[in-house]
Amino acid sequence: MADLQKTVASRLAGRYTKLAGMVRELAAPLKDEQFWAKPFPFGNSFGHLVLHLTGNLNYYIGAQIAGTGYVRDRPLEFSEAERPSKAEVLKKFDQAIEMVIATISSQSADDWSKEYTAVGADAQDRFGIVLACATHLHHHVGQMMYLGFELKRRG
Repeated sequence: MADLQKTVASRLAGRYTKLAGMVRELAAPLKDEQFWAKPFPFGNSFGHLVLHLTGNLNYYIGAQIAGTGYVRDRPLEFSEAERPSKAEVLKKFDQAIEMVIATISSQSADDWSKEYTAVGADAQDRFGIVLACATHLHHHVGQMMYLGFELKRRG
């Protein structure tokens, strides 16, 4: 069972690391104004998606599993008008990813099946929410790819 726990933790941490790298790679060519641009009348800016992912991870994994005390303001993730620098937003995202990886690494085999409840979560255990957050991150990486292509096309 210890080997399974190590495998699960290693693979989940690897997935979060890879997805975070993709976010950084997609953000790299964007200037600050592009980072916050909304090229379509629907959807979000790249920057607001990063704020959303940071809030999502800090709440579902940080506050609920790691006990960080994070308090989420989900509507602000999509409406932040102050538009901090791209570097600042990405730094907070990286810190959230580091916290997720540390939390994953600290789970024992028994921890993965502990009951999990949180506002807006449909996961029933810790493994379920960590997996759900990874798929959520991956989903938004796809949106970021699309935004990046459109922003590049528009120059």
